[in-house]
Amino acid sequence: MLTLSRPDLRRVLAAAAAAVFVIAGAFIAFAMPDRADAEANAATVAQQVPTGELTEVTDFGENPSNIQMYIYVPENVAPNPAIVVGVHWCTGSGPDFFNGTEYRYLADELGFIVVYPSVTRESKCWDVASPEALTRDGGSDPVGIKSMVDWTVENYDADTERIFATGASSGGMMTNVLLANYPDVFEAGAAFAGVPYTCFATDNGSEWNNDCSSGNIDRTPEEWGDAVRANNPDYTGPWPRMQTWHGTQDTVLAYPNFNEQIEQWTNVHGFTQTPENTDYPQEGWTRTFYGDAEEYGVVEAISVETDHNVLTAGMADYVMEFFGLTGAE
Repeated sequence: MLTLSRPDLRRVLAAAAAAVFVIAGAFIAFAMPDRADAEANAATVAQQVPTGELTEVTDFGENPSNIQMYIYVPENVAPNPAIVVGVHWCTGSGPDFFNGTEYRYLADELGFIVVYPSVTRESKCWDVASPEALTRDGGSDPVGIKSMVDWTVENYDADTERIFATGASSGGMMTNVLLANYPDVFEAGAAFAGVPYTCFATDNGSEWNNDCSSGNIDRTPEEWGDAVRANNPDYTGPWPRMQTWHGTQDTVLAYPNFNEQIEQWTNVHGFTQTPENTDYPQEGWTRTFYGDAEEYGVVEAISVETDHNVLTAGMADYVMEFFGLTGAE
């Protein structure tokens, strides 16, 4: 498998101009752990995978759409580790997201586990449109991803209060869906070039919604928030925090979807759409904060002067800070 140092990867990502990140990598077959090592672990472990390698896991649980699970467990995995679910873009795969983003290096530094779901359907896009996908436990891809999380919690005694999702493009859309379907599972998400939950909904079997992708669906904050609440009518716990990123010149998933996501997640949390604060972390970035969280914010939105390829080198550090995994100030 091709491996890059973190500085080398930063240079590769910063120079990339393609519509997606695709770096070839060999698939690594799932392997059973050494039984003695597993039994020596402080946690009660059913099965584990090799550390420091991207590994495919099979038979991880309910999986109605036959997606694949890849996992990266760092050699210095923390006790009761956090889990980050990294969701790839259209035409991509779990190994592509592993190779093309910085989360594996951050996992090495910080000791969390990364789960990389991978689509098997021909389009290599996530189902964020069907009624099944947009319903809690309704079927399709979100159910399989939830099973991956459950498998990882069981096998690594992971911290159920530190489970996060992040993704780009189709993966950014799926991040919105995962948080809306499973607010009791995900503590926070970071969506790059995504759209609000239910924006992409179709009822004709199509995977694509032109009205949403073009930014022509404009609902009120309450309507967006009601969609999430209706999916979880009996839920009384805290709602996931959301960090959303979008390029001002995005022509694939148009920039108005950025504001619609802000409206959805601020309304879910009961906030107005007036920022509590605004700053400019880097040239061409405008970051707005919503809500009154003391440390990492509740809803955070970063507008970047770029196109659809908004996820570039260094941004994962801001994701880690928002998730609360770095201890950053």
